[in-house]
Amino acid sequence: MATDTIDATKAPGGPTALRRVLLDNGALSALVLLVAAMALLSGDFLTTDNLLNVGVQAAVTAILAFGVTFVIVSAGIDLSVGSVAALSATVLAWSASSQGLPVWFAALLALTTGVACGLVSGALVSFGKLPPFIATLAMLSIGRGLALVISQGSPIAVPDSVSGLGDTLGGWLPVPVIVMVVMGLITAGVLGRTYPGRAMYAIGGNEEAARLSGIRVTRQKLVVYALSGGFAAVAGIVLASRLSSAQPQAAVGYELDAIAAVVIGGASLSGGVGKASGTLIGALILAVLRNGLNLLEVSAFWQQVVIGVVIALAVLLDTVRRRAGAGPGAPGAAAGGPSGGGRKKAVNAGKFALAAVVVAAIALGASVWRSGSSGGASTKVGLSVSTLNNPFFVQLKAGAQEEAKRAGISLTVTDAQNDASQQANQIQNFTSQNMKSIIINPVDSDAAGPSVRAADKAGIPVLAADRGVNKAKISTLVASDNITGGKLAAKTLAERLGKKGTILVLQGTPGTSASRERGKGFAEGLKAYPDIKVVGKQSADFDRAKGLDVTTNLLQGHPGIDGIFAENDEMALGAVKALGPKAGKSVAVVGFDGTPDGLKAVENGTLAATVAQQPKELGRMVVENAVKAAKGQKIDGTVKVPVKVVTAK
Repeated sequence: MATDTIDATKAPGGPTALRRVLLDNGALSALVLLVAAMALLSGDFLTTDNLLNVGVQAAVTAILAFGVTFVIVSAGIDLSVGSVAALSATVLAWSASSQGLPVWFAALLALTTGVACGLVSGALVSFGKLPPFIATLAMLSIGRGLALVISQGSPIAVPDSVSGLGDTLGGWLPVPVIVMVVMGLITAGVLGRTYPGRAMYAIGGNEEAARLSGIRVTRQKLVVYALSGGFAAVAGIVLASRLSSAQPQAAVGYELDAIAAVVIGGASLSGGVGKASGTLIGALILAVLRNGLNLLEVSAFWQQVVIGVVIALAVLLDTVRRRAGAGPGAPGAAAGGPSGGGRKKAVNAGKFALAAVVVAAIALGASVWRSGSSGGASTKVGLSVSTLNNPFFVQLKAGAQEEAKRAGISLTVTDAQNDASQQANQIQNFTSQNMKSIIINPVDSDAAGPSVRAADKAGIPVLAADRGVNKAKISTLVASDNITGGKLAAKTLAERLGKKGTILVLQGTPGTSASRERGKGFAEGLKAYPDIKVVGKQSADFDRAKGLDVTTNLLQGHPGIDGIFAENDEMALGAVKALGPKAGKSVAVVGFDGTPDGLKAVENGTLAATVAQQPKELGRMVVENAVKAAKGQKIDGTVKVPVKVVTAK
């Protein structure tokens, strides 16, 4: 490699230092080209505020990825970092807010929690001889479960001093970016200047050779996973500070982003290769892609396709590079290995693959440019939906788009995928685009507060749909009354059962306001019927498949139940499937939402009733009010969409 560089410098008309840096660092070249492409496609991208947004949005992924870098360099894998981040944040919020411990001690407990989780994973790998995939997959489940147990499924507010970590210094420099840079420097120092760092490269290159050379492999693996857990804890604290609360369901899937960032940055999944700067670049590439595609108003569905293609091509790069025999060892490793020709082929293959990553991303982005928009009108409104993996919110989106088309405005719809952090990023991006008004259907009412406050500070009116926003000013809340709907569901089910019997309750996603309010309304409504007993209550995450599984399991212990209340139609339909011929005959099932499938089930008699919220009308009404707010017209502080009980009659 050194010979190739010297020859290139001496060659006539050789590249400048900048060109050499770009050519020798494929991931950096990809990032530069991607930034240039996004700047050309969107006038909102290359602004100071938006570039700082990109840094903030990359921070949590980058910090997680720095920890994962240690593991991948040593030829391991860590699938638990997202859950460990959520658990550490929950421990911090619970100990500081609920137990009244000093914030510094709560933060220390959170860090200790992360390190302890890492040590357990490391012990399972080192002493238990479990494959890293299995050991960390187990920790993924354990960490998430403990976070839910501690929080009882609900978000916990963090102290103001912790929330300050999500703010800025001097009014412009985001603290998460500073933390990201500090953690990156620590990673670079550990990998390049310490004995454990050199041991990681040696173990990743050839574990048996490392053991024979005197490296205590078992001890070093404990260090590797402890570092990964500690970095995950820091990421969890930063995430909680951004959302002003610890979310037990936060960082779901973040482990995949972290691994992708490490691989995109040039690390090898076979071990022995990787560096902190490459990981940072990989995290920035993912953040730039998401931010840029938001600004370009690309459909939320296509965004997932683009990100997936980039990750696949990055792994392809790793495969091509290894087949070509490339792969520098640890810093300061002795020369040798593949021939100059093999190295040259590997470098060329790497450049080709990285170029393909950028070209594919740009091509896909350009091909669906503005595919998520309702038009090119001057009035631009942004809508962030909590999830489009639920028929209710799909109908809400459809009603919103129909009203936008009728009103002649441009509506950009994004999908938060039930991730409060991702939704915060989307609201930040809408703010950078100077939308005339913003609509948010919150994943969580508390977590939405900071990003909504930032939009309000920028003078952009924000409207809430279906769920409110806490600790932030909104122009209006357009929603059904979930508590009233829950009471109606209790009354309907009680009358169907003759005011006595035993029932099961299927709850929605823990921590969501919709689940809390519907459950509260149902419990209050049921107080009027003392002869009806709830004998089983479990969460099925608003999901039909989980509703089927949870109901099947509950029926094993309670085979003689008379009724089921599900907090949405999807879970109710899963329960109907589990009941089989009993549904609508010996067992009455009541759902919530009034989705097309739910109404069809009511019509054919398998579902006793559903509380219809009219989501399409909700979407239409919130866009109608958003247009008024954008024009400076006065709107009501609360707009209620009527709910009604739909039965076969």
